[in-house]
Amino acid sequence: MSLLIFSCFMCFLLLTKSTTATIYMELNQNCSMNNLVTLGGIGGVLDLSSRVGKEQKIAMELAVQDFYSSTCYNLPIHLKDLHGNFVHTASDVIKLVEEKQVQVILGVLTLEEASLVSGFNNGTTVISLPPTAISPRLSPAEPPHLIQMSHDIRIHVRCIAALVGHFKWRKLTTIYEQRNAFSTETDLMITELSESLQNVESTIEHHFTFPPVSSLKNSAAFISNELLKLKSLNNRVFVILKSSLEFAILLFERANQMGMMGKGYVWIISDDLSSQLDSIGQPVISNMQGVIGFKSNFVDTSDSFEEFKHRFRKKYISEYPEEEHFNPSINALRAYDATWMIANAMATAEGMKGSKILFENILSSNFNGLSGKISFNNGKLEEPPTFRVMNVIGKSYREIATWSPEFGFSVNFNEEKGRDMRIGNGLVGELGSVYWPGGEQTVPEGWFLGNKEKPMKIGVPARGAFNQFVNVRYDQNQNETNVAGFSIEVFEAVVKQLSYNFSYVFVPYYGSYDDMVADVYNKRLDAAVGDTEIMADRYKIAGFSQPYMESGLVMVVTVKPDSTKESFMFLRAFTMKMWLLMAVMSLYTGFVVWLTENVESNPDFESSSVSHHVGKMLWFSVTVLSFAQRESIRSNLSRFVLATWLFVIVVVTVCFTASLTSIITVQRIQPSLVSIEYLQRTNAAVGCNGNSFIVQYLINVLHFKPENIKKINSIRDYPEAFEKGEIRAAYFVAPHAKVFLAIYCQGYTTAGPSYKLGGFGFAILKVTESGKILELEKHMLSASNCNSSSIDISSGDTSLGPEAFSGLLIISGCISAVALLISVARLLTTSPLILSFTQGILLRRRIGRWTSSFLSRSDTTEESASSERAQDSMGIELAAWNQT
Repeated sequence: MSLLIFSCFMCFLLLTKSTTATIYMELNQNCSMNNLVTLGGIGGVLDLSSRVGKEQKIAMELAVQDFYSSTCYNLPIHLKDLHGNFVHTASDVIKLVEEKQVQVILGVLTLEEASLVSGFNNGTTVISLPPTAISPRLSPAEPPHLIQMSHDIRIHVRCIAALVGHFKWRKLTTIYEQRNAFSTETDLMITELSESLQNVESTIEHHFTFPPVSSLKNSAAFISNELLKLKSLNNRVFVILKSSLEFAILLFERANQMGMMGKGYVWIISDDLSSQLDSIGQPVISNMQGVIGFKSNFVDTSDSFEEFKHRFRKKYISEYPEEEHFNPSINALRAYDATWMIANAMATAEGMKGSKILFENILSSNFNGLSGKISFNNGKLEEPPTFRVMNVIGKSYREIATWSPEFGFSVNFNEEKGRDMRIGNGLVGELGSVYWPGGEQTVPEGWFLGNKEKPMKIGVPARGAFNQFVNVRYDQNQNETNVAGFSIEVFEAVVKQLSYNFSYVFVPYYGSYDDMVADVYNKRLDAAVGDTEIMADRYKIAGFSQPYMESGLVMVVTVKPDSTKESFMFLRAFTMKMWLLMAVMSLYTGFVVWLTENVESNPDFESSSVSHHVGKMLWFSVTVLSFAQRESIRSNLSRFVLATWLFVIVVVTVCFTASLTSIITVQRIQPSLVSIEYLQRTNAAVGCNGNSFIVQYLINVLHFKPENIKKINSIRDYPEAFEKGEIRAAYFVAPHAKVFLAIYCQGYTTAGPSYKLGGFGFAILKVTESGKILELEKHMLSASNCNSSSIDISSGDTSLGPEAFSGLLIISGCISAVALLISVARLLTTSPLILSFTQGILLRRRIGRWTSSFLSRSDTTEESASSERAQDSMGIELAAWNQT
């Protein structure tokens, strides 16, 4: 009897430990042998050495049991244990289909494996249970009868990208445990993640693919070596896209030992690993402190879930008592829902021939399962998921937010009850506070700039024309290269403000600035420091910090000779026309005043000599010009004329003073030329730094001829080039121009317009450097088309002409003219001299008429008598005239 019992026990052990096991449900007491119906079998392909496989097995058994209890349909399950070896999965599945004639394969199969199964037997429906579903557009050969019991991978990677974008990490490193060497899912997942990261201005900098941990002979040593490579990278944001629990446990154990779970590091885990956090022990949790992740959300407060959870724990404990945690995860819930869905579809299709009908029945499923809404679109779960964002801390983890593709991050964890998560006394923001690796409360930068073993290589321009910004010198005594300068000081001041250690070494760069930026892009240099201009072409391939100095392209020329040392410099205040006009007006006004005064009040006016009158007239002119009252003015008319002219003199004197002051000031710094058009028209040579972008800028944007551009590589060579006449102007960026003018402060100044460089953003930068903005300014904002009579400052002519005083001069001239007319009129009526002069003229005219009349008469007596009478008459007339 004992032998019989032992034999039965051994047979039971062999049955349960075999590679392929068949599970049949015991007869339900309510189901008799007559109404018992056995459906086609299900082939379960599971890895029973893993936690996920164990959960899926228990859930499938419970689903078959529940379906049988409610329908009296018996559904055999034929399990295939992969034992962690996925190399021959496809062949094992095909063998299972041949031997057991199963209609549906349920398990974790890759697209390649599903395609092989479908190609071998088109009648077999494959239902895959991976955490993520590959999009059909990414799969080159989508199996015809494949249903993925999971959500689209694009939603999962969008959640990862949302986390990265929320914390503003610009680069990250991905880790992927590849199931076998023939799977293409790695590339497909990386492609999807890269596209999602572009929307948050981030990118994948490095990617590490690990083989299955079960396939490694010395997995701990292999993982340690790979972690050393990760540690040597500057990037500190690691995203585990796909991983088994066994691999993750070993990975975080080694990472913690190597100090990679400390300050500055970021670890993000995806759904397949986050969903198993409830099933790992405290030693593993202690190695994962600060890890953030997300897992699929499901309702864990319903009565159906509580009942399933109770039965699941009971059965799991009985079969796997060595496990420490027994709660079901999303993997168990989906396995349960998938098994129930298959059983229901088989029962619906009973009596109907053809696998296509069964596939269509499964695909048209629509019910609320334990894992959520079960319906399909394009072979994947249709209902968009909601993820719980979690943070590992202490002995377990805490949920800090939820994320959905529709609403993004939210703190509402239970939509039915409307419960918000609160930490302390305040409501959490859109994403709760995070406990980062190393116990940090502030968000890590996500990158680490160098270490003592591998410092960052910082390129510095060694051939710059202005060593005030970067000065590279080799010290022969110390046998070392010293780097100094303004840009270096700014850089080191910034480094001191960093909250982390930054190890770097300066590397002198002897190429051009463009080549140095290109080498940063090509990874030959980690960064570059110096007086490097932010240009559009450079911005395309390299990132730039915030500009620490304003910049622009300016022209420096020599100044004109100092005219303040000239003997008659004061004459520059007025034009020659103005000086002549003032002299004429002074003489004219002096004459009017002289005449007015003498006509009215000088009794000796008639008897004065001509020289006396001329002298008096000049004296009044000097008096008027100098507005010094050397003669007393007695005539009111003279006072009126003089007052008007003195007002004009005051205004002219003030303007003369202002003009002369302006000339004395401006002449000292006036450029010798300001017109670029003049340089281009005369083919004048201009100088610039031959190692800079300025050469191409002058040719492409300002349209200088290449032969008219002289390349000068040292600041000390510019004055000599100016003195020898080799160049008429020099072009510098604004900071370089400031340095040049500070050193050579005598004889040089800036001139012409300043051309903007950098600023505002890439689009504006590109338009600015193309010369388009300059062209628009000339066309739309310039006053070059306006007919203006204003002074041309560029010509250097700041002398005042008579136009500015024409109004006052006309008024003064008119008043003087009126006074002159009045004086002349008075002179004609009162002056004895004028009267005598007039009488003389009249007398001569009368004598002439008498002589003519006398000669025309005859020598007759009659004529003599008449002549005597005429003489008597003339004598009477003269006597009367004298009397009058």
